[in-house]
Amino acid sequence: MQFFIILLPIFCIFVVGYIAQKILNLDVANLSKMSLYVLSPFLAFKAFYTHQLNSDYFFYLYYLFGLCLALVVIVSIWCVCRKYTTSERCAMILSSCFMNNGNYGMPVLLVFFGTTGFDLGVIMMVLQQFVMSTIGIYYAVKGSAINDQVHVSEKDILKKVIRMPVIHGAFLGIIFQLYHIPLSKSIMSSVGMIGDSSIVIIMLILGMQLAKIKILQLDYAKITFALLTRMVISPIVAMLLVYFLPISPVYKQILIVLAAMPSAANTTLLSVQFSTHPQLVSSATLISTIISLITLPVVLWLVGTPIPV
Repeated sequence: MQFFIILLPIFCIFVVGYIAQKILNLDVANLSKMSLYVLSPFLAFKAFYTHQLNSDYFFYLYYLFGLCLALVVIVSIWCVCRKYTTSERCAMILSSCFMNNGNYGMPVLLVFFGTTGFDLGVIMMVLQQFVMSTIGIYYAVKGSAINDQVHVSEKDILKKVIRMPVIHGAFLGIIFQLYHIPLSKSIMSSVGMIGDSSIVIIMLILGMQLAKIKILQLDYAKITFALLTRMVISPIVAMLLVYFLPISPVYKQILIVLAAMPSAANTTLLSVQFSTHPQLVSSATLISTIISLITLPVVLWLVGTPIPV
């Protein structure tokens, strides 16, 4: 029961966004643009500035990039076999390859693994920002062409990725930390308020986007495979990856549980902003979040009782 209680606020925010869109018919595209270009860079800066970097980050970064790229390969092979367009493939990747280890994963880790899980969850949340700011944005931009007849070179895609403010915010946070550049408490308070507001707004955008979806028009074949990849294949791949990591057994358990989290809400933000099949991405995000109420307890049971560090 506690598992459902800690996740109730997340679903409440989705509902608020859904109702607001139905009543007010807000401009989701401009709201997503504000979150992506104005608020998210502050969140990325805060994450990388306030969390001390150390050698263990390389192991966790290997894990995140290894997991993400492995899932990208699996999804891409499936899409080629199904003869999906490039834009559809990119939307499938956004739906399948990025997990919500922040506002969803952190409370779960705290309940089931205590402070050990929460502390590692903070690190993974920070690094996930980097993965989303690179690979995530790359595929969102790549899938933004109106149709596959429009040729967009890899160079042009990479230029757009590099120009994204959220990447600048992340690297600026790293530089400020490495060079020990102090910031006053009032400045960091402002940075925190601006950055943290993006989390709620992203969840509201997901609810608003869902209000625009017509159930009968959903592509259930694509959504089904996206959910299978996110909720089943991802934790299996994670088990293979953590086997080679020189970390504590309890940390390996935590990483496997994180791999079973639902799709990241940020993917909806990217899909809306770059018009990469937002209906598909937002639907997969919501349905994976709902299904995780069943699948996540199963994964927690399979990994066993947390082993003390």
